[in-house]
Amino acid sequence: MNHLRSSGYNLVVSKYYNPKRTRNIFDPNSKTNFKLSRSKLELFSECPKCFYIDRRLGVGRPPGFPFSLNSAVDTLLKKEFDHFRNLKQPHPLMIKNKIDAIPFAHESLDNWRDSLRKGIEYNAPGINLTISGGVDDIWVNPKGELIIVDYKATSKTEEVTLDAEWQNGYKRQMEIYQWLFQKNGFQVHEEGIFVYCNGKTDIDEFDAKLCFDIKLIPYKGSTEWIDDFVQKAHQCLNSDQIPEPSENCDYCAYQNAVASVLSEVEAD
Repeated sequence: MNHLRSSGYNLVVSKYYNPKRTRNIFDPNSKTNFKLSRSKLELFSECPKCFYIDRRLGVGRPPGFPFSLNSAVDTLLKKEFDHFRNLKQPHPLMIKNKIDAIPFAHESLDNWRDSLRKGIEYNAPGINLTISGGVDDIWVNPKGELIIVDYKATSKTEEVTLDAEWQNGYKRQMEIYQWLFQKNGFQVHEEGIFVYCNGKTDIDEFDAKLCFDIKLIPYKGSTEWIDDFVQKAHQCLNSDQIPEPSENCDYCAYQNAVASVLSEVEAD
């Protein structure tokens, strides 16, 4: 890590962030499939311009800080559900919420969970794209239908829901996971489950323990939009013209503002 001092604060800049990379760049002339992750499809949804600059030109958005606490919650939940997976029994949360299912056991589960190196993959027909995504968990009901499960962690005083506009990305995430398993030949239940962990702040003593309320939120979405959406992402990548940015893209707004003030300074 490189350490820079500015205005009395230590700024930590990761040496692993390369603003201009030469790998993982889409080549329209390549006959080899280009791997496009679920998160990059979400980027296309957020802003086609940022998506194009990242996947076609090799300049990604600056990385955010890692959510270490969320990662810890994910790890602990996986360990806990894996325990009941090995027992081939339902988790107490399933019993409490009257979900007739058990954690799904499969030899590829570790790969499906590995979003960085593998994930579950699907080669889109007729185009040179492989879509991938890493799931948190999978349950299975007595009909053999897979229930896609996504873990979320937060801390808020109000009731946890999926009603906020910014949570539409969570819903698209769930739908793409369902779509990927459907495309791999699995029967997928129409409802996915969000295991939402809400950190409690109304307890009297911290005692070096963070307690959570856990709520299971079923979500019934649709995967009908995804095939066409993948085609549009492919068309975007194949174009020689940079697309227009989304109106609500903060990154593009920042770049435009910087370019504007720099041009004013240079004009002076």
